[in-house]
Amino acid sequence: MDPPGPPITLLDLNQTPHPLISPKIEPGEQQEPSNGGGNGPRFPLPSANPHPDPFLLDDLLPRLHQVTPGPDGDELVADYLRLAESYLVSYVEGLRRRLASPFGAGVAGDAGGSKAIVPVPDAAAGSSTAIVPGPDAAAGSFTVIVPAPYAAAGSSTAIVPAAADLIASKKKKPRSAEMVRVSSVPAADKIYLRDVVRRARITFESLRHLLLRAEERTEAAPWWPLPPLGRRARADLAAAGLMNHRDLWLNRDRRIIGSIPGIEIGDVFFYRVELCVVGLHGQMQAGIDYVRASQTGTGEPIATSIIVSGGYEDDEDRGDVLIYTGHGGREKRDARQSVDQELKAGNLALKYSMDYGIEIRVIRGSKTDCSPSGKVYVYDGLYKVVDCWNDAGKSGFGVYKYKLVRIEGQQMMGSYVLKLAEELKVNPSGVRPVGYLSLDISNGKETLPVFIFNDIDDDKEPLLFEYLARPFYPSCVFNKRGWVDGGPGCQCASNCSFDCYCARRNGGEFAYDGNGLLLKGKPLIYECGTLCQCPMSCVNRVSQKGVRNQLEVFRSRETGWGVRSLDFIRAGAFVCEFSGVALNKEQLEFSMIGGHSLIHPSRFPGRWMQWGDISDVFPDYTPPSFPSLPELSFSIDVSRMRNVACYLSHTCSPNVFVQFVLYDHYNESYPHLMIFAMENIPPLTELSIDYGVGDESSGFLESP
Repeated sequence: MDPPGPPITLLDLNQTPHPLISPKIEPGEQQEPSNGGGNGPRFPLPSANPHPDPFLLDDLLPRLHQVTPGPDGDELVADYLRLAESYLVSYVEGLRRRLASPFGAGVAGDAGGSKAIVPVPDAAAGSSTAIVPGPDAAAGSFTVIVPAPYAAAGSSTAIVPAAADLIASKKKKPRSAEMVRVSSVPAADKIYLRDVVRRARITFESLRHLLLRAEERTEAAPWWPLPPLGRRARADLAAAGLMNHRDLWLNRDRRIIGSIPGIEIGDVFFYRVELCVVGLHGQMQAGIDYVRASQTGTGEPIATSIIVSGGYEDDEDRGDVLIYTGHGGREKRDARQSVDQELKAGNLALKYSMDYGIEIRVIRGSKTDCSPSGKVYVYDGLYKVVDCWNDAGKSGFGVYKYKLVRIEGQQMMGSYVLKLAEELKVNPSGVRPVGYLSLDISNGKETLPVFIFNDIDDDKEPLLFEYLARPFYPSCVFNKRGWVDGGPGCQCASNCSFDCYCARRNGGEFAYDGNGLLLKGKPLIYECGTLCQCPMSCVNRVSQKGVRNQLEVFRSRETGWGVRSLDFIRAGAFVCEFSGVALNKEQLEFSMIGGHSLIHPSRFPGRWMQWGDISDVFPDYTPPSFPSLPELSFSIDVSRMRNVACYLSHTCSPNVFVQFVLYDHYNESYPHLMIFAMENIPPLTELSIDYGVGDESSGFLESP
């Protein structure tokens, strides 16, 4: 995956030290590494030899064995450590085999710990973090800290460890105690930082999918040195562990107070550990994330974020106002209190955050059927603690309560948007009496109705076009009755298997998982088609089934007409297809169609290469080059007939991308332009795509 391109301007985030920034370290004393809080696991200090022999496991495994869970009884942490040890052993054994071959030796480097260094002025030798200085760097101010693999080329020091070093020095990296606040982020830098977060999340999700499918693989890829997951192992923890071994967890070099650049209100996460990966909340189990008293200049703990998930019976959630119960005093998996809570650790940190006026990031967790984990975590923005007191809880034991009030002027809460979207699906006109122009612009041609909503002006342009659910191709496209190699399609009587004809055409593996999610982008995907014998329930029939989410075309002040979904769209899910009349080069030359009514498949950048990319963790990984795609010389005319996809807005930081697919004909020169989600997209979030037409964000139909 290519790193996000450099921002237009210098990354000027005005990241200034907080008044409580200075860690409290006595002369001659080493700062104690921390997992981000007093209740988390404590990790041993590095050994005197920072680069032990990578092949001596006895030097590495004791570091993991010295880790002890905190008083909260972190089961997730114990799981994480068990997986880390297992994968560490497996990785070493895999690397030994690779280094034994001429090819492997070239990849891993020498056993002494060589590094592949991308030269940059003023490179900090041995650093694996890119710190981009701002205008006031001389005064001790910093702007943004980005792990080296994510850093823009030419903008920072990027030191990529060789594979041997990955093993030699990895244990859980301690988080910094230095607190900073970020403000005034230029628009170009917001896009860049959003891409950094998106790239980390793509890596996490891609690793998780590969780990889940490891047992299904007929043979491991040459760059894949890890064994299948065990019966009790969790793919999310294993994926996060692999990223941590590559220093790919974000925002660990500074503790950001308030909003985190690149993370937006309403962002949704399925796994608790993913909050740690992006730096939104640093505890894998504890509900309060905070800087310990021993690490602040005042000797007082400071809270930075909380998770509200209904784990305590005394919580009261009224949206903008929240009565939050402190942690402790109850048994595992039981919301009832069994002993009195104490004013210490995170409870005390929330009290001092109130005293100092520190903003608290609030993440709400809830159960849902749309999540692979059964839970969803939504970032709802910044709150301030305005009051705290000790009270008798519902079970009769003493609890500490905190009143948090949401700071005004922020975007709508993500958790509220989820509820609003559910109401709109059931009763759209009742929830929004004014604005709906149609409750199904497709007139039943799509599998689900497509709404049109405009509460801004009198524009009704989408109603003027004929709705075309599938593209119209020239008749010559269907003349081929089979593939070039003579194969007519698979002969599977039931769902296809990994050794069937269509699987071989896709490089020996299917592009989708059992839930219809795209696992890895490819130049071209062959879905089972008209000459195949398998049923429509086949795992290799996904995009041809049509839209699976409730879509809405809406009027936007920023982009003209846009598209959003009333459903949650999972990363890798099919969204819709570009539809219109396909014109070949000769037809296009004689047409009088304006440029704003044409879609050019050849101009879409290869965003598909980013989906499934794990090269930041496994440098040997390369994007698929098979099946190959010929040069595309046709265009799609949407001047008279079109569908919902034609209203997708353009941006250089998109949340959906084009994947070329064949299923109903056998002409590789005229593939379908299928659209897939690049990230988890919450309901009512505008869908945007990169048309390859420029840097500005705009509505496609308004672009020249």
